[in-house]
Amino acid sequence: MTAELMRGAPVAAALTERAAARAAALEERGVRPTLAIVRVGERADDLSYERGALKRCERVGVDVRRVTLPADCGQGDLLAALGDVAAEASVHGILLFRPLPAGLDETSACAAIPPEKDVDCAGDASLLGVLAGRPRGFAPCTAEAAIQVLDHYGVELEGARACVVGRSLVIGRPVAALLTARNATVTLCHTRTRDLAAECRRADVLVVAAGRPGTVGADAVRAGQAVVDVGINWDEAASRLVGDVDADAVAPIVDKITPVPGGVGAVTTAVLATHVVESAERSVRAR
Repeated sequence: MTAELMRGAPVAAALTERAAARAAALEERGVRPTLAIVRVGERADDLSYERGALKRCERVGVDVRRVTLPADCGQGDLLAALGDVAAEASVHGILLFRPLPAGLDETSACAAIPPEKDVDCAGDASLLGVLAGRPRGFAPCTAEAAIQVLDHYGVELEGARACVVGRSLVIGRPVAALLTARNATVTLCHTRTRDLAAECRRADVLVVAAGRPGTVGADAVRAGQAVVDVGINWDEAASRLVGDVDADAVAPIVDKITPVPGGVGAVTTAVLATHVVESAERSVRAR
């Protein structure tokens, strides 16, 4: 028996429908949710994500303002651009593409984004809020997308044992915090964890974001588990995208698994658009 595939497209569609209804309600009150995308240079992955974000925002009813800077821009130019969109009341969310080109200070750039407009948790203040369970801003879009996938496919988190493989501030630790907030009992692991396979097998819910293909194989899973593979890696030998989980070996064993591609990644832009709408709603309530 092969695991149920937790595909991202239905999750993204449901999130988009709900966010569009909320955006329409805001527009009736004269507020158009608006996202500012700040991009430095022309990295192919940034441009690809930008195209996806533009399409998703259009479906939801979120306006997008693109602020583009050359790859050789100075720190002052970047901070000025971020300061301009941060000061605009009509801008509800700011997305800064990272990593920045060499020579630019990413920490100070992220700190220039106000937490209430930090729709992808770029700044330390936003991250602290997520880890403390008192967010002023928003969780990282990919981390929240993993939770949205689990919810959509009916995976029970209350009281579940969860294992997160990966300790980055972008995915691993925020996912662990979000799972804890849902009353899961979370073990945070990484590629240097002793007997990683045994830790993974104990979990009911396994989220893998190690950034290394094949981190989790058949020896690390058991029947009944739900596995969320956040990894995106290029397999040169097979000429295809693969996750951090050996899906061919794991899928016949576990209960549910996200595909790569077509899993968590497909949900991130829907979460982004939802965050912008929520920020706009907060701005209306604060009037």
